[in-house]
Amino acid sequence: QVQLVESGGGSVQLGGSLRLSCLAAGNILSLNTVDWYRQAPGKERELVAGPTLADKTDYGDAVKGRFTISRDHRKNAVFLQMNSLKNEDTAVYYCHYRDYARGINYWGKGTLVTVSS
Repeated sequence: QVQLVESGGGSVQLGGSLRLSCLAAGNILSLNTVDWYRQAPGKERELVAGPTLADKTDYGDAVKGRFTISRDHRKNAVFLQMNSLKNEDTAVYYCHYRDYARGINYWGKGTLVTVSS
């Protein structure tokens, strides 16, 4: 079993910054494969920051250059630093892990980020 718990969401002004945290527990092969997705109202869930493999991370086009994923392996934590926030960044942000051996996706409950002008 895998448990993912997000925190750090809230309301922020246009152009501001926010840092999300995800505490991971359970049968996770590598913290580098825990990543972030988001879902805006009325839209599909989309990738924000993917797994980090060979020191490379794929970011969604909408967040490239503004968002950065990082990990603290001692704390089993994954962070998402979000800068220069835009109205369209308003969404529920989810921590995610895929168990490729079992073909199971694990999701946290999400944390809401609201950007207002």
